[in-house]
Amino acid sequence: MVKPPTREAASGLRAVARCDELGAVPYSDSDEHLFRPYLGAGHAAALDRIAAWMTEAGMAARIDAAGNIVGRYEGRHPDAPALLIGSHVDSVRDGGRYDGMLGVILGIETVAWFAERGHRFGFAIEVIGFGDEEGSRFPVSMLTSRAVAGVLGDQDLALADAAGVGLAEALEGFGLDLAGFAGAARQRGDVLAYVEAHIEQGPVLEAEGHALGVVSAIAAQYRFRAVVTGTAGHAGTMAMRLRHDALAAAAEMVLAVERIGGAGPEDLVATVGRMEVGPGVPNVVPGAVTFSIDVRAGRGAVRDRAADEIRQALAEIAARRAVTLDLTVQQDLPATPCDAGLSDLMAEAVREVTGAAPRILVSGAGHDAMVMAHLAPVAMLFLRCRGGISHNPTEAVMDEDVQAALEAMTAFVARLDRASFGAPPKEKEE
Repeated sequence: MVKPPTREAASGLRAVARCDELGAVPYSDSDEHLFRPYLGAGHAAALDRIAAWMTEAGMAARIDAAGNIVGRYEGRHPDAPALLIGSHVDSVRDGGRYDGMLGVILGIETVAWFAERGHRFGFAIEVIGFGDEEGSRFPVSMLTSRAVAGVLGDQDLALADAAGVGLAEALEGFGLDLAGFAGAARQRGDVLAYVEAHIEQGPVLEAEGHALGVVSAIAAQYRFRAVVTGTAGHAGTMAMRLRHDALAAAAEMVLAVERIGGAGPEDLVATVGRMEVGPGVPNVVPGAVTFSIDVRAGRGAVRDRAADEIRQALAEIAARRAVTLDLTVQQDLPATPCDAGLSDLMAEAVREVTGAAPRILVSGAGHDAMVMAHLAPVAMLFLRCRGGISHNPTEAVMDEDVQAALEAMTAFVARLDRASFGAPPKEKEE
């Protein structure tokens, strides 16, 4: 069961304190709130601090070719493959202190716990803090985990941020070279598995009274751009029965998206999060509306059926209201199932720590794990967060939950060693 944490040794309490420390200046590019974009000043300061903690925990720390921080704790043999434990260190603007960063710090605390006891395994443990998951600086997301997984593909790296600073220039500030960016790729034989601990970013665990949850899959996602075109006209002279109001049609479409999303299984969600109205003046009937549609589900077939229903419903609304509809797919991400064997080990570890059957749930948010699944089998551990709130300065966790997560992570690592190599970790001689 969960033991009282202390500050002197590896603990959940220390993990929370370290995240809190990294949530302020100088680890932010803003004096007013947390904003830690990839390759910014706050990112650089955070990497220095994280590297010091990695070294203190018994790891050799380095920055890879993509600007990720990596700490390695050797196994019983120096050429052993690595279990990667990680998440991301960047943040959205005015974000929270635990999104991403808690998974990195929990990885360090996990290694510290074993190092304090002299445990070594049949595999090395590497803790990795990805530099860019959020895409809050350059117009792409998960750029650095894609580099590590070797799935950059034909990604154009001639990127620039809103201030016109190019990725090449930003990398140079870290002593890195754009030409070598893809060199961060890892070989399959060198990576045993990837595990990520992360706050849930949703309300399910809190609502059901669970400290921890085990992720079965990361949701499939569609993102559409919908453009509704009607006829703009004078608000005082255009008769109601003769109008082709693009906004009224779009409003009905938004409700249809909500209805269809709510009619499916629990893991199906559908959201309209952005809308632009033209011409956007009080005394003109709107002639054009552009809005986003985000559809997600743990299974691709569920997402696809919902998307088809949305397409049909919106087309019917457009025809009835005599407006035109242009619907374009902007993003199509397949579902990423977590590895069944690793997830079973994580579920056993959670049960050992909490004494209760773990909650199994689908992640509606995207994570670096969905990219790393191209490289190695993955597993994810969720922690409840207050109100399910994330990407927000009020983001919060409970110390005892983080302690439980640390104990679950250490139990998982020990179980993985037994499952993979048939031997318990060795303790140092007293």
